[in-house]
Amino acid sequence: MSDALLSVSHVTEYRYSARVELGHHVAHLTPRSEVYQSVEKCELRIDPAPNDYTNGTDSFGNTRSYFSIFSPHERLRVEASSRLRVRDRNPDLDPAASPDWRMVRDSLQFRAAGPYVPASEFAFASPYVPRERELAQYALASFAAGRPLLESAIELMHRVHADFRYRPASTEISTPVLQAFRARTGVCQDFSHVMIGCLRSIGLSARYVSGYLLTAGAPQPHRPIGADASHAWISVHCPVLGWVDLDATNDVIPQRRHVTLALGRDYGDVAPLRGVIRGGGEHELAVAVRVTRDPDPDQLDGGKGLGTPGG
Repeated sequence: MSDALLSVSHVTEYRYSARVELGHHVAHLTPRSEVYQSVEKCELRIDPAPNDYTNGTDSFGNTRSYFSIFSPHERLRVEASSRLRVRDRNPDLDPAASPDWRMVRDSLQFRAAGPYVPASEFAFASPYVPRERELAQYALASFAAGRPLLESAIELMHRVHADFRYRPASTEISTPVLQAFRARTGVCQDFSHVMIGCLRSIGLSARYVSGYLLTAGAPQPHRPIGADASHAWISVHCPVLGWVDLDATNDVIPQRRHVTLALGRDYGDVAPLRGVIRGGGEHELAVAVRVTRDPDPDQLDGGKGLGTPGG
């Protein structure tokens, strides 16, 4: 299949009850360039105009934008507009051919004078995702001795999708993973944190991926979750293949409908917009996301054939 051309608009607006005297902000709103994704353009429009603005790269390879506003304001609007070419990820993926998950786990363990394995950095607990016995026990139901890593991880994805209920506004950014896990309820951030916690708790490497999801052309009424908002899923590390993405919220292996924005250990590393302000009082937040497919004769597929998108 040929590449698909997508456009993304992500608007974030804060309205404050009192005047903000000073604001310093960090944004992860520039999509990553990957083998499966080429960024043709990305523009950030900020109102009021910042007094200082710089772009940099964080330790995970994401583009990170810093901006400061020194003039008093009662509203902040940030609009990110991107255009990308996307293609299938791991089009010839054969989960049954992946290595024994225990061998992968063992390869990530520290050995004195042994080679450095970069993926091992994502096997540890992180601020939003602890390693817990309860999560390990849940995961091990899918990770039988000798079973291929990706077969096990995909089954875990199926189970999280089936066992957990997607409920908008049921959790907050600060909701602990175990609370969402025990309630079996949450949003895409919680589904992803639970998956990551399960994998790390049995010694595997997993990372958090923020991004977007194209829903145009999806079969109704099974509209994929993640529409009209930023989305999140996970990646599990598999030797030889590298990182393989899994979307537990929609029970699919991401393909050309998913746009990768940033990746890190958990949500805290890739929050689309965060900052520190002086003043402001209470605030109201509004977010609007739109992903569209630019005119192209080719059709998009909806995933890797792992079930109908939806949650």
